[in-house]
Amino acid sequence: MTESMIWSEGGGSVLSGDGRANSAGWNSSRDKDGDWMVPIKRGHSIRAWVNVIYGCNEHCTYCVVPSVRGVEQSRSMEAILQECLQLAATGYKEVTLLGQNIDAYGRDMTPRRTFADLLHYLNDNLPNNTISRIRYVTSHPRYFSDRVIDAVADLAKVCECFHVPFQAGDDQVLRDMRRGYTYDSYMNIIRKIRAKAPDASICGDVIVGFPGETEEAFQRTLDLMEEVKFDNLNTFAYSPRPNTEAANWENQVPPDVQSDRLQRVQALAAKHALERSERYVGRVVDVLVEDRNPKNRNEVMGRTRQGRQVFFEGDVDELKGEEVMVEIVEARTWSLVGKIATS
Repeated sequence: MTESMIWSEGGGSVLSGDGRANSAGWNSSRDKDGDWMVPIKRGHSIRAWVNVIYGCNEHCTYCVVPSVRGVEQSRSMEAILQECLQLAATGYKEVTLLGQNIDAYGRDMTPRRTFADLLHYLNDNLPNNTISRIRYVTSHPRYFSDRVIDAVADLAKVCECFHVPFQAGDDQVLRDMRRGYTYDSYMNIIRKIRAKAPDASICGDVIVGFPGETEEAFQRTLDLMEEVKFDNLNTFAYSPRPNTEAANWENQVPPDVQSDRLQRVQALAAKHALERSERYVGRVVDVLVEDRNPKNRNEVMGRTRQGRQVFFEGDVDELKGEEVMVEIVEARTWSLVGKIATS
């Protein structure tokens, strides 16, 4: 995820727009294993962010995060479990495990741990009727593990949803970004996901107009999007950040070209999102009810295990926090419409 994103619901990782940790965020004097005891703004009463690793050791040429958040520091699995149990005791049903580069979890530990180890640990140690859904962000393609794919496919509490930013489709642009992977190696990850977890959602991030990006290079981004067909794609036009290498390069892409490319990726992303939504029509899916539909008080809203938002008629006082089987009757670009299944 890029440094410009704000964790709007997020526990200890809420960032201000310039990438600095705010008053709810981490700082170097904070106990990384004890911070679950500190009152943290969650942003929602059913789902919560839970930090598992702070900082980032990568040095992507566009990203300010390593300079403002420090090196990677993994929290112990025991501390993470305790935070999840505390959340469950106050009514939370879903957690999203959070890290700038979550696949790096545990590599700073002795003995060394992996993110797949953490997923198995939480899945096995969270009692039934507590936290029923586990999600996570954000994976880095360079470190993405087959064991994580297996965990998502096989573990009951881990949702079938992958967030794997690709940032660009052109290999030279990826080298300039210092991302450490190629178009082909990224697509190899996608093929493994599709083979092991064919119904999983795949989400990503992309930056257009990075310094030196030609029209031909941009076309490779569109090619990759066509090959993957993301369920959801966070799209950004490159903007220079202070104290980053790319900000000082002379081959900046003109704003009008950036704007044109951003509109083109957004249009294609919307087309693919609708295609991915349409596969749900006629199916009965498990929806965790989160709240009332603010635009229709007779409806509630929740999400599938793959993360698609669903709207359907229901009493929020009865259904909030419950998992409901819903028949999908309509597909929209970013959401679904359904009705409570009768059998």
